[in-house]
Amino acid sequence: MKRSHVGLEDLADWHNLSAAFQRAALGKGRSQEVIEFKSNHLEHLATLRRDILDGSVAVGDMHRFHIYDPKHRIIHAPCFRERVLHHALMNHVGPELDRALVADTYACRVGKGALAAVLRAQQHLRCWRWYGKADMRNYFASIDHTILLELLTRRFKNQGLLALMGRIIHSHHSSLGKGLPIGALTSQQFANYYLSGLDRHLLETCRVGGFVRYMDDLVWWGDSRESVRIVWDSASRYASECLGLEIKQPRQIGRSEQGLGFCGYRIFPGRLLLSRRRKRRYIECRNKWEFAYRHGSINSLDLQAGYAGALAITVHADAAVWRRQQLQTSPLDESIAAL
Repeated sequence: MKRSHVGLEDLADWHNLSAAFQRAALGKGRSQEVIEFKSNHLEHLATLRRDILDGSVAVGDMHRFHIYDPKHRIIHAPCFRERVLHHALMNHVGPELDRALVADTYACRVGKGALAAVLRAQQHLRCWRWYGKADMRNYFASIDHTILLELLTRRFKNQGLLALMGRIIHSHHSSLGKGLPIGALTSQQFANYYLSGLDRHLLETCRVGGFVRYMDDLVWWGDSRESVRIVWDSASRYASECLGLEIKQPRQIGRSEQGLGFCGYRIFPGRLLLSRRRKRRYIECRNKWEFAYRHGSINSLDLQAGYAGALAITVHADAAVWRRQQLQTSPLDESIAAL
């Protein structure tokens, strides 16, 4: 396999740094650190360029906070300067990692995404009788730094670039030598690439009938329960022995005609329904905007925009009947219904 020649000079190119700055600032214009960076961005970018080239660029400065969506997660958001660095890195490294992925990997890729993964899974449900589903236990926290760097070394040859990626990876630990921070652009790309070998193992060694992966959620299909079970055992061994990961128990094996829960939907060969989690998100979103309107925090235009966001959560599923039931169960206030 021919390795990429991307180096630190490519990252530190003025055009690349300027594009990275614009992408990192997108939607963050009110942030104080973005405002301060913008006020003298040429000097900041010049300093960042110098630090990249001499290998002294600072990494690991992150803001830590908690979210509950729906389960508890600890998010590590890099400071703005480091976000610019990450975008500059991924402008060149990202396309190289993308080329290593199989077509049916859908997370963090242009032209892919969760809905495309759901529709592809629905196609496979129509063609195959049985499916197996697996996801990794504590995936981001379990990624082994040494294994990840070995995988990156197979794709890139510039030692300065590899040293920079190594410093970024080693700047966070969930346990000794393991873990990527949830919330960083580099983490998303590295985590998506980390399972590329497992993808090819299922497709080329196990010869599964169909396959879809969205980050660490994998689904494959076969003609019989036994064939799917054999693949499940093989995938579990590969994940443990080659990647240091554990697939959650118990085994998830089912008939395609009975539907599959995946990426926020309950997928059937002929229907697409909302998962309980996505239903809860719709209800919470609607309640949040109605509460804000009733208490005068937003105006009617903001409320309508909020309703559009809530509707977007359900729009791709067969959810019209369920939404009507929600309105009957929890009708709109007179002040809102009059809009």
